[in-house]
Amino acid sequence: MFAKFLKDESGATAIEYGMIAGLIAVAIITAVGLLGDQLSQAFTAINDKLTAEGLTGS
Repeated sequence: MFAKFLKDESGATAIEYGMIAGLIAVAIITAVGLLGDQLSQAFTAINDKLTAEGLTGS
């Protein structure tokens, strides 16, 4: 019974999947953080141009 327990790798597989999911989450958070700043700057520039032309809805 103990030898069977030592050969069982299903727990290790679950841990590996958890680590992969964690790394993917870190990559997504990093990408969103970097792109979020760029998108914010782009929309601010567009808003500034539209405001200068008097084309905003407000």
